[in-house]
Amino acid sequence: MSHKTSFIIEESESILARFRIRFRQRRAKIFREHFDLTAETRILDLGGWNGTYMHAILENSPVSPVNVYVADINEQAVNEAAARYGFTPVVIPETGSLPFSDKFFDIVFCSSVIEHVTVPKEEVWTLVSGQRFKDIAQTRQDEFANEIRRLGKGYFVQAPYRWFPIETHSWLPFVSYLPRRLQVLLIRFTNRFWIKKTSPDFYLPTMRDMERYFPDASILKEYALGMTKSLIAYRRN
Repeated sequence: MSHKTSFIIEESESILARFRIRFRQRRAKIFREHFDLTAETRILDLGGWNGTYMHAILENSPVSPVNVYVADINEQAVNEAAARYGFTPVVIPETGSLPFSDKFFDIVFCSSVIEHVTVPKEEVWTLVSGQRFKDIAQTRQDEFANEIRRLGKGYFVQAPYRWFPIETHSWLPFVSYLPRRLQVLLIRFTNRFWIKKTSPDFYLPTMRDMERYFPDASILKEYALGMTKSLIAYRRN
């Protein structure tokens, strides 16, 4: 790779990172505006990885770190959340119920996770039937949404919008508009050289999907370039 190409890639990644940070900051502001937080507020960060994003959202809030449960399938990541921020780590399976009683949490927070609740990871590259992928994804996302609603008195669930021109996992234009078979082929090809490598494990929800998954929620739209970039389903606790 030439120095010029390397410089272009680094600059592109820097610009996109700033873009992503700005939207996360805006999302954090929306979250803080819609929920009353106290030291006793119990929050589940579902799919929260190592807790860095939740830490940024709750910075200077009264919420006690021990009342923040960071749940993820990656054990190393949630243990890092505990070590760095004092959050309570929870290792979860890819499917099934979580080991908590109904309404155990005041708020379930879930950002850019539900779209990845689709087919088993070993089938991501081989399942190219668009209809079958959609059917499985919608079924699993509906189950995931039901678990969120079971666990939380309130919730805040964000997902990238299907029809935003730039697909947020690949940073490729219009890839979410393509049939499943072409999506898989394109991502397999661009992963060889593109600045953002990804796996075609995502099913991006539409407004109708989010309304069906969360029938008791209000739906907010996040905008970029005058277009809907993502959807937020929220219900106050």
